[in-house]
Amino acid sequence: MKQLFFYTVILFFFSFLATSCANIIPPGGGPKDSLPPKLVAAFPKDSTTNFFAKKITLTFNEYIEVKDALQQVLMNPTPENMPIIDFKLKNVTIALKDDLEPNTTYNINFGSSIADVNEGNIYKNFTYVFSTGKKIDYNTIKGTIVEASTENIDSTLIVVLHKNLNDSAVLKLKPNYISKVNAKGEFYFSNLPSDSFNIYVLPNTFTKKYDDSTAAFAFSNKPINFSASSNQNAVLTYFKLEAKPKTVVQTFKNDKKLKFTTNTTSGRFNILDSGLILNFEKKLIVKNKQLIQLLDSNFNKIEPNIYTIDTVVGLITFKQTFSFGTKYHIIIDKAAFTDIYNNSLFKTDTLKFETFSLKDYGNIKIRCNKFDVTKNPVIQIVKDNIILASYPVIGKEVIIPMFNPGEYDIRVLFDTNKNGIWDAGNFKLKKQPEKVISIKTKLPVKANWDNELEITL
Repeated sequence: MKQLFFYTVILFFFSFLATSCANIIPPGGGPKDSLPPKLVAAFPKDSTTNFFAKKITLTFNEYIEVKDALQQVLMNPTPENMPIIDFKLKNVTIALKDDLEPNTTYNINFGSSIADVNEGNIYKNFTYVFSTGKKIDYNTIKGTIVEASTENIDSTLIVVLHKNLNDSAVLKLKPNYISKVNAKGEFYFSNLPSDSFNIYVLPNTFTKKYDDSTAAFAFSNKPINFSASSNQNAVLTYFKLEAKPKTVVQTFKNDKKLKFTTNTTSGRFNILDSGLILNFEKKLIVKNKQLIQLLDSNFNKIEPNIYTIDTVVGLITFKQTFSFGTKYHIIIDKAAFTDIYNNSLFKTDTLKFETFSLKDYGNIKIRCNKFDVTKNPVIQIVKDNIILASYPVIGKEVIIPMFNPGEYDIRVLFDTNKNGIWDAGNFKLKKQPEKVISIKTKLPVKANWDNELEITL
């Protein structure tokens, strides 16, 4: 008995020790849910024909929520009143407000609105389809949109279809079908009837009509017809007309000082600029133009002294033909002009500057392969989406003897009317915007260097 008691105590001791030293590991929660919700039931069933219900119930395999339904959900053909969409637990309900058209296939696309409650996984572009007739229509249109002058993409735009083929329909009527544009500029219409449609690109405004000539817009010269094919492709180039400049009333503060800035950099002037500018930012009253002089480095007067004065905005622009790598002086006598408060320069002012030398610029040679010169191609050199220079292509090479160093984008404009600039479309005249191709390869320009680029279209 004593021996049995001894072994029992020893066993208890080691059991206690093992339990005390063991790491406590909490139970695992399993892998993270990364799957979107899945539709398990629909009433009426998806792709139902001879549809007459006023309410649709969709049931998913997990708890869900519907976010931003007014912006995300699209019903095609477009109803007069959008259906009311609600959700609870695993169900989504759709209450239809309008009478449905006979023998018509409808689809309801939920975009990115349906997501599970726990992890927020989105069921992208879930679409419920039904038909009030005996069959489901399966005609489709897919395509892309790009901005005509830059080939940029605006995913805030929409593409619309009109059954009414009159040009006034896009101005006066809501569209029959709407498709959103993704980040790649792609759009897609499905379940279309065998019919003809005019197709347009519009801003995603409340009216879904084109009512602003300065807004983005695109159109096709011919309707899309489904009598021959059930699948159509479309590429649309949208354009904007420039807004009329607003009249700005300038106000000037009387700070009793007349000062100016220039477009020189550290006392150096770039000859490729349109002119040397003195900016006073005040309205000027000229007293004596002869008291503004341009001198060489030895203070000899240079004739002719070519400059203009914009008294309204306070700009003096020298249009002189300057020499490379040369020092100049501009002397402005304090009696040359005043501002509207009769303030003048504190004293006669002298501006010293030196022009860039030829070594500060780079030479450019662009070899143009497979260019059709009958389409009037024009090379555009672009920086930060601003066209800095344009050169018509009349042979196999474009040679630019002098250009500012930097890295540039290149576009090719097909200048239909030969006016040297890009022209927008005209819906009334059924005139499409001029085509522009963006070249993927950058143009690096080094100073004092022959910079070459080859473009193949």
